[in-house]
Amino acid sequence: MRQRHSFHLDRGNHSVTVNVRSGWITETELLVDGRELAFHRIHGHGAYPLTLSAQLAEDPPVPLSVRLERTGAPEHPLVCVLDVDGAVQPVPEKTDR
Repeated sequence: MRQRHSFHLDRGNHSVTVNVRSGWITETELLVDGRELAFHRIHGHGAYPLTLSAQLAEDPPVPLSVRLERTGAPEHPLVCVLDVDGAVQPVPEKTDR
């Protein structure tokens, strides 16, 4: 059975979204301002922790990364954390799927 998780955070003038589709193949995409900037695919239920990196479109560009980890909790099996230029904050899971 496929599972889907979506995490979203608005930070300043930018939006960061992480979508995870897991099952036989697990696909994880990182969208910044609606554009896919990083993608990871693996056979199986995913290898965690997983970090995806991108940049915010500013002058100069600002690096960012998101890190996904397993929680062990059945109701929220993954947690997502955003790191922008050393400032780390949790990315909440969207519940309106």
